[in-house]
Amino acid sequence: MPASTPLHPRAALFDPDERTVPLLPVCDHYSGIEARMRKSLQLQAEMGPVFDVTLDNEDGAPVGGEVEHAHLIAELLAGADSRCGRVGVRLLPLSHPRFADVVAIVLAAARRPAYLMLPKLRSAAELQRAADAIDAGGGGPIPLHALVETHGALHEVHALAAHPRIESLSFGLMDFVSAHRGAIPLSAMSAQGQFEHPLVLRAKLEIAAACHAHGKVPSHSVVTEFKRSGALQEAAGRAAHQLGYTRMWSIHPSQIRPIVDAFTPSAAEIDQAIEILQAAQAAHWAPIRHHDVLHDRASFRWFWLLLERAHRTSTAANPQLPAEVRAAWFGPQG
Repeated sequence: MPASTPLHPRAALFDPDERTVPLLPVCDHYSGIEARMRKSLQLQAEMGPVFDVTLDNEDGAPVGGEVEHAHLIAELLAGADSRCGRVGVRLLPLSHPRFADVVAIVLAAARRPAYLMLPKLRSAAELQRAADAIDAGGGGPIPLHALVETHGALHEVHALAAHPRIESLSFGLMDFVSAHRGAIPLSAMSAQGQFEHPLVLRAKLEIAAACHAHGKVPSHSVVTEFKRSGALQEAAGRAAHQLGYTRMWSIHPSQIRPIVDAFTPSAAEIDQAIEILQAAQAAHWAPIRHHDVLHDRASFRWFWLLLERAHRTSTAANPQLPAEVRAAWFGPQG
């Protein structure tokens, strides 16, 4: 006989040993100039944790001033709004002579970063050396994100995604194109061209596939034309709906809301998911018929993941899900 109280969707639909994908915000916003870093943190405090802020100690730091920039980032980490808790740091490449100094400064901040982003990785072995160096600097089990922007990283993308410390892999579009020494045209860095060049598209697909195979989050590359809102919306939509990405970079505050919107399920999708999952739960997760379509645990899982994404993109002003659904499935016990 079925249990009197139907199981929660997570307990009913996923095996205990199944990989749990990190529930990261759908937008990762990068800033490195002091005024923009402060503005980004203020905006996150206003909007809530629907996007991450990554304080940039690589491209954001002046050449020769990396250590001073790290001290500024540590100060900003300490003052970040504790209600969000979603502020990370992009480090220098492992090969940089000040890598260890920057790691030590960032990890000594009064509030630890939510994650560390590793740029310019060339292999899984280099990822492990970076993790060891971070641990030696007091990093402990802090989550790591990594940029796939070199030939070596793309060649070993499955090994990178399989590493237990990795939460997310990002595609570094501009460095990847440059690494081809002019063989890929500049147009492949554009909002439209990056979806058309075969080598760039292949790299994006391999990264997304590796992340999904190993239970990690694929994060899509930047759109540099930040004044062209239509180009950004199209790129975010294609990343989310055609290439399997569940997260995307922002490099300007104006890009955050369109990215969040692109990765947010529609109201119709949310309503359909709620109807099907409530009916499935009432049937103790046995197969059901909904509008003359058969659904079982495979489609139930799809609809549940859609609701989780809707919950992750919710704000106080736009909660996405009805209060009773939030209380039943996303409350303290959900």
